[in-house]
Amino acid sequence: MKASRIAAAGAVAGAAVLAVSSPCFAHVSVQPEGEAAKGGYAVVGFKVPNERDNASTTKLEVTFPSDHPLSSVLPQPVEGWDIKVTKSRLAEPLEVHGKKIDEAVTKVTWTAKGEGIKPGFFQKFPVSVGTLPENTDQLVFKALQTYSSKEVVRWIEVPQEGQDEPDNPAPVLALTAPAEDGHGHGAAADDDNASDDAEKASAETSAASGDDSGGTDTTARVLGVVGIVVGAAGVAYGVLAGRRRTA
Repeated sequence: MKASRIAAAGAVAGAAVLAVSSPCFAHVSVQPEGEAAKGGYAVVGFKVPNERDNASTTKLEVTFPSDHPLSSVLPQPVEGWDIKVTKSRLAEPLEVHGKKIDEAVTKVTWTAKGEGIKPGFFQKFPVSVGTLPENTDQLVFKALQTYSSKEVVRWIEVPQEGQDEPDNPAPVLALTAPAEDGHGHGAAADDDNASDDAEKASAETSAASGDDSGGTDTTARVLGVVGIVVGAAGVAYGVLAGRRRTA
């Protein structure tokens, strides 16, 4: 009787674990590398898990927000995938760095050349985006995930604050406060700062190396003089000792 109760409890626990780890909790999402600051640029990654046991993900279509169009959208090449960038004319042109832009990217499509994302795996699709809007706290990217079985999962439901997450939530990118100077430049700014720091460190290392070299030369000279004095003293001592023996 006791054994049957333990077995029943184990079955319930196992079912709970399976429910928590069920594929329905995995969905297409978007996350920045670092931060996505308003008014700046960022590299974001669309994470696509494969939720089927008997099919692979062979296509991902991401629609970019039309209410907050982005002037720059540059996908990073992904091995094994073809990339198609679709642009559309804007109802209202954007002004970026003093120039007017009348079209923007509205969709990016990744199509697998081979098997795509197999069951039990996920794939990231990086994209450089900007300039990020300053008049909103988030960007919504609706996505379509196509499987080798021809099934299409539509990740297009916009999550609402205070409500349960929908069954097929759209990827949402949270935007952070603008940089202190008001112009975030994302990875480009980080690279420039890293380059400046590297040059400064190199200069300091060279200076320190020069100081060490000078110190080494001075020490060598002092030791040389001391050696000469000690040698002379030894010779003098030998001469005196010989005279004493002779006397």
